[in-house]
Amino acid sequence: MQSQTRGGTRWRRFAVVMVPSMAATAAIGVAVAQGALAASFSVSGQQFKVKAGELVGQNFAQYGTVDSNSSGPHPVAVVALKSATISNLCQSVVVPIPLIHKEISMKLTAGGGADKVTADQLYIDADILKADAKFDDIDIGVPVENTHDGKNGGKGPGPKPGDPIQPGSFAQQAKSVTFTNAKQRAWATTAGTFNLKGLHMNVSFDRDECFADSEVN
Repeated sequence: MQSQTRGGTRWRRFAVVMVPSMAATAAIGVAVAQGALAASFSVSGQQFKVKAGELVGQNFAQYGTVDSNSSGPHPVAVVALKSATISNLCQSVVVPIPLIHKEISMKLTAGGGADKVTADQLYIDADILKADAKFDDIDIGVPVENTHDGKNGGKGPGPKPGDPIQPGSFAQQAKSVTFTNAKQRAWATTAGTFNLKGLHMNVSFDRDECFADSEVN
């Protein structure tokens, strides 16, 4: 059993976690652009923001892949968790409405009290992540196909079905992970179950986001 902690304020301080994944993702993105891989995972094309006071996850994996929509392929690093408990969850999206020259914001919050948000088979496809992070029993640089729990020493849930992955490409895994003060810009989130305790939704014409772009740049 080993433990490793990484934290900081910018991408370079999170490099051991994110940079190799993004390098692998960039290579996959080139392959997709050249038609070598089928980018079959469809998303709406609208980025959104996710913030968590604390996310504690079991059976963690991270790998690079590509989400695709009408504007083309989008390289992402996927955080995959077999189960997770989340406090102070916030998710926001801002949608421009050209006909009325306004923006509509939708913001969801949950897990702010004693009852936390819980999820299983949780996947978050993000192109920016900022957090303090602690990993327990971590393996860095395993083949992505070996991140299935119980397979060739796998600890994570493995890639989700339909993700365009390059066999043998970089991934990492850990028995558990804790993200503190996490901020992510994401293209997609999926889960087997997602229990939102204390859910509150607000829709308005005001720009109302979980965090400003300057907080992750």
